[in-house]
Amino acid sequence: MTRPLKIMLVAAEASGDALGASLGVALKARLGDRLTLVGVGGPKMTALGIESPFDIAELSILGWLEGLKAYGLVRKRVTDTVAHALRERPDAVVLIDSWGFTIRVAGALKTVLPGVPLIKYVGPQVWASRPGRAKTLAASVDHLLALYAFDAPWFEREGLPTTVVGSQALHVDMGRADGARFRKARGIAADAPLLLVLPGSRPSEINRMTEVFEQAVARLKTGRSGLEVAVVAAGTVADDVAARIAAWPFRAHLVQEADKYDAMRACDVALATSGTVSTELALAGAPMVIAYRFTPLSYAIMKPFFTGKYATLFNHAADAEIAPELIQNDATPDKLAAAVGRLLDDPAARADQAARQTAALDLMGRDAADPSELAADAVLQVIAGRA
Repeated sequence: MTRPLKIMLVAAEASGDALGASLGVALKARLGDRLTLVGVGGPKMTALGIESPFDIAELSILGWLEGLKAYGLVRKRVTDTVAHALRERPDAVVLIDSWGFTIRVAGALKTVLPGVPLIKYVGPQVWASRPGRAKTLAASVDHLLALYAFDAPWFEREGLPTTVVGSQALHVDMGRADGARFRKARGIAADAPLLLVLPGSRPSEINRMTEVFEQAVARLKTGRSGLEVAVVAAGTVADDVAARIAAWPFRAHLVQEADKYDAMRACDVALATSGTVSTELALAGAPMVIAYRFTPLSYAIMKPFFTGKYATLFNHAADAEIAPELIQNDATPDKLAAAVGRLLDDPAARADQAARQTAALDLMGRDAADPSELAADAVLQVIAGRA
């Protein structure tokens, strides 16, 4: 009897943990007890029996300055991950998102485990910034699982075999989301204007975005006394968000992760920190305004490397600013309030933006097969090609 296939999954933050868990489920469905999963991950991967050698929460880092401050920790966790791989001797390693961490792991594994296929799941957004990363990745791994068709050419030009598997964010099931249920549970009238605020899922985002959103909402409520406000508290930062919202000088409904999609269906407009949540809002049919702020030093360092026109994925897919994007110095309370206010006050503009968002999701591959199933097939094909 041949030994089970051993696949190592490496994720360094919550979104990667979710991707890794979904991929693990799909692989187990194909191989059953002929598969052993090992690796680095969070609670969702742990539920599959993957014992991570350290807590990945400490690696949730965004921005160059923040990365420099955490450089020593990142190096230590790279060493821990490589040591884990040497103990486990996997047949393949799947490195999930988290560019700064996983590219270092890839470089080390290529040296200590030559011949073991390295598969990157989610490539860097080279269409938006630092296109040279495509060449770096091509020299570091054997195969890329890309989320979008517009990703592939950047890497294939550098000789990296690429399979487009699609984005899990495009397959969020909004069928059970109920906006009326959300409003009823919180005593919000069916015809009351409702603004949904989504300040982010990383502690650094909450630190930078919550205050500016509070000030924008305060401006919006002036002259709109009936405006209801709800704020999503992502699981990783829920306590911090709850404490901040409790201190706001006006009432805001706190929304836990479990009720997030109901809230997206219920709202008239959303004000969101840039990220995957923009795709979820578009799936829910919610017109939105997108904002983001880096620390000033991080932004000054990173700005020359920004080459894309848009930060929001569906804006990039459509090559048009469907959802207004207010980044860094444009992300002021006055400008945010003006952009959101235009949508709140114009039902036709809301309907038009929501329709254009939906059309852009179609360009991104909304109706494609389940990404985890395609990713699992691609991983097994890469391994078979090395047998």
